[in-house]
Amino acid sequence: MDHVYYSDGNEKKISWIIETGTARVDQVRTHIDDYYEKITVEQSKYVALHVGIFWGIGRFIIKNGDTIGIMLDLRSMFEYLAENKQANDPFVNSRGRFIKQLTDQRKLTVRYHLVEHSSNKAAALLL
Repeated sequence: MDHVYYSDGNEKKISWIIETGTARVDQVRTHIDDYYEKITVEQSKYVALHVGIFWGIGRFIIKNGDTIGIMLDLRSMFEYLAENKQANDPFVNSRGRFIKQLTDQRKLTVRYHLVEHSSNKAAALLL
């Protein structure tokens, strides 16, 4: 099954959208106390990516062996995840490892795409 995945985050909330064919599910969550107004926007976007994929697997939307087109609106995320460039942020490195571990364990085919922020459908959920 093929999915398109959008996610976004800010200092207070995270959001994600999973589109599969004509179906769409979306979620908005407030950060846990440990993260609420304590992490950067970039870090929040990694949390949204990780939590949303984990949630999609737990809800049986994303299944083992599926393909996910992940839409990223932050060049540094695209470079880190798609081009394997290094990050200087230990938080980002940790989340990146979790995301890779999760996608590897579930044998997901992941394709990262860099999009403009205005094309990130999950951004509207944070307003």
